[in-house]
Amino acid sequence: MLFSIRATTLQQPGTKAGSGSDESSGQQSRPTRVMVIGGDGYCGWATSLHLSKKGYEVAIVDNLVRRHFDDQLGLDSLTPIVSIHDRIRRWRSLTEKDINLYIGDVCDFEFLSEAFTSFKPDAVVHFGEQRSAPFSMIDRSRAVYTQQNNVLGTLNVLFAIKEYAEDCHLVKLGTMGEYGTPNIDIEEGYITITHNGRTDTLPYPKQASSFYHLSKVHDSNNIAFTCKAWGIRATDLNQGVVYGVRTAETEMHDELYNRFDYDGVFGTALNRFCVQAAVGHPLTVYGKGGQTRGYLDIRDTVQCVELAIANPAKRGEFRVFNQFTEQFSVNQLASLVTKAGEKLGIEVQTISVPNPRVEAEEHYYNAKHSKLIELGLEPHLLSDSLLDSLLNVAVQFKDRVDTKQIMPSVSWRKIGAKPKTVSA
Repeated sequence: MLFSIRATTLQQPGTKAGSGSDESSGQQSRPTRVMVIGGDGYCGWATSLHLSKKGYEVAIVDNLVRRHFDDQLGLDSLTPIVSIHDRIRRWRSLTEKDINLYIGDVCDFEFLSEAFTSFKPDAVVHFGEQRSAPFSMIDRSRAVYTQQNNVLGTLNVLFAIKEYAEDCHLVKLGTMGEYGTPNIDIEEGYITITHNGRTDTLPYPKQASSFYHLSKVHDSNNIAFTCKAWGIRATDLNQGVVYGVRTAETEMHDELYNRFDYDGVFGTALNRFCVQAAVGHPLTVYGKGGQTRGYLDIRDTVQCVELAIANPAKRGEFRVFNQFTEQFSVNQLASLVTKAGEKLGIEVQTISVPNPRVEAEEHYYNAKHSKLIELGLEPHLLSDSLLDSLLNVAVQFKDRVDTKQIMPSVSWRKIGAKPKTVSA
C-alpha cells in the first residue's frame, strides 16, 4: 500500500469488546472506550483531547501520512506542531490521562485487527482518510491513492467491527461535498419523493465534485450496506468546512497546538484569507466568489462527535447528520475578513483569480442541519471576536508563511498522469 507504515505501538488492553452494550434493549449505553482513527490530524487531534478530557479512554490510530504529505509537497502548518509522541507525553503530564497510540495503516487489516483486539473499542471515530479535494486532483497517482486509502481503509474498519466488536458504534466523518450544489434544499441524508404516484424515502442524490468527494460517496454506500446486511450501527457526519485552530484542550500548552493549513492544497478559504491578510497579500477569490458552503468551528466539530458517541445509532441503523452551523459564500468570507482586518489596522484587498476547480460559481444552497442541534449542539458562530482571534494567530506566526504556497497550484482541468511535486 502506498505510504504504508507498518510499525505499531500497542498499549493497555482493556475490557471485553462491546462492554458498552445493553443486549436486552438492542441499544448501546454510554461508550467508555473510543478509538480515533486519524487522531494525529486536524479534526482527529482536537477530538482525541476533547474526549480524553471528558473521561473517555481514547486510542489514536494513525499512520502519520499527513505529515509525510507536507514533506512531499513542500508544505507546513502555520502553527508549529510537535511529534505525536511528544503531544501525547505533554497531554499526560498536564492531565495525568493516557492516550493509547497505535501507529499503522488501516489498509493493513492485520495491523487493524491487532489494534481492535488490543483496545476493544465501544466506538470508533473514523477521521483516517485523505481529506483534500485538491490533493486528489494533482495527478493519477494521488487520485488512485485517495480512493484506495479512503474506500479500502473504511471497508477494513467495517470488517474489523464485524469480526471483533460487533456492537461497536462507527462515527464516520463524511462531507457536505457529497451532495454538490443541487437546485433544491439539501436534506440530512435522505429525501422523500413521489414518482408516478408512488412515494419512497431514498438516499439523497450525490453530485461529488472531485475524486476525494467521490471516495466519500463510496464510503457512505458501503457503510449503509453493512448496516443493513450485518447490523452495524453507524453515524455518517457530513461535515462542512471547518475553521479555527484552538479548543480548550489545545490551548493548554504550545506542544498541543493543532494544525493551521493555509496552502492551496490543504488550506480552506477562511484560513487562506486570514493568512493572506496577515502578510499583506490580496485575498484570492476563485472566480465569481458565489460558491456557498456550510461552515463550523473546530470546537463544534468535537462537540458533534461527542454527541454522536453519547447518543449512538441503533443496531442496523445508518444515520446521517449534516454537521455545520452557518452558510457563507466565498465573497461573504472575504468581506468578513476585510472588516476584521480593518479593526486590527490591517488594510485588506481582494482580487478574483481564475477558478482552478470545476464548480458552479453562483448557485442556490440551502442545507438542513437540525439533528445535531436537537441532540444538544451549542454552536460557536463566526463572530467578530473569533475572526479577530484567527487573524491574530495568522499575524503571530506570519514569519512562518511560505508566500509561494498562497496561490492555487492544482487545476481540475489539467490533472496530470505522472506523479509530481507541487512546489520545489
